[in-house]
Amino acid sequence: MNIQKDKVVALEYKLRVEGDVIDESLGEPLSYLHGHGNIVVGLENALTGMAVGEGKTVKVEPHEGYGEFDEEGMQNIPMSSFDVDLEIGQTYSGEDGEGSPISFNVLAIEGDQVLVDFNHPLAGQELEFEVKVVGIRDATSEELEHGHSHDGHHHD
Repeated sequence: MNIQKDKVVALEYKLRVEGDVIDESLGEPLSYLHGHGNIVVGLENALTGMAVGEGKTVKVEPHEGYGEFDEEGMQNIPMSSFDVDLEIGQTYSGEDGEGSPISFNVLAIEGDQVLVDFNHPLAGQELEFEVKVVGIRDATSEELEHGHSHDGHHHD
């Protein structure tokens, strides 16, 4: 069986940015539903067609990873817009004007203004994944309906 759309894939991986390992599976394979945007597109495209036991190193450019860094993603927001005590260097979650979830990093606090960065922390970075496929199976109808793997994840 090879990796293709609607297959649940289990991967062991290491993610490097500028030569430094910043994330890895550490014996707990990542399980995802292929073809449903659950992982960055550059890695998903590179995995298509691979079989269990195969491994490779994949370089993913920013446009197929977490996007290019966008200067407009850095904004000054009044402190009164926040209902929590903010700390510089911390990442927080909230909602945008349409109620969609967003994350942001606090870069600076000056007076009553907070400089936040809405870019993904890995925006603008080339990603290097070292991957090994450790499992492939057909997705269940429930997984297809929900758009993600339920390995290690259950709905209440």
